[in-house]
Amino acid sequence: MKTKIYLKVNTDLTASPQVLFWFEQMNHPPISDKEIWWQCQTLLMEGFTNIVEHAHKKLPVETPIEIEAVRGNEYIEIRIWSQGEPFNLEEQLRQISEFDENEQDRGRGLKIMSTIADKLSYEPTGDNRYCLFISKYY
Repeated sequence: MKTKIYLKVNTDLTASPQVLFWFEQMNHPPISDKEIWWQCQTLLMEGFTNIVEHAHKKLPVETPIEIEAVRGNEYIEIRIWSQGEPFNLEEQLRQISEFDENEQDRGRGLKIMSTIADKLSYEPTGDNRYCLFISKYY
């Protein structure tokens, strides 16, 4: 069994409820481990928020963010395509201190994502966009 869904929204945090509602389709039939499902929702929302607040910070609100979610028998994959400045995810994660040492208001989302995702990457796609890839096994 493999389910794939797709959504396109504006660069706007007010689209967050729409993104979460759309993603609910991935939880049918429900994933038995509620914590895994909560982690998948958290990964999606952290990724979406980071793209709106950072990657698209200088772009018009009409700039689209495209999201794809795929559910296989043992995993969920999320891809979020953005248009913005280059960003080195691995380097950024190396520079962020651990949670208990992090006094800043920023940077925790990436650390949370890297902790709960089984795979996390942010790569150029060749069409002047970037793809945030998130994978979680259950």
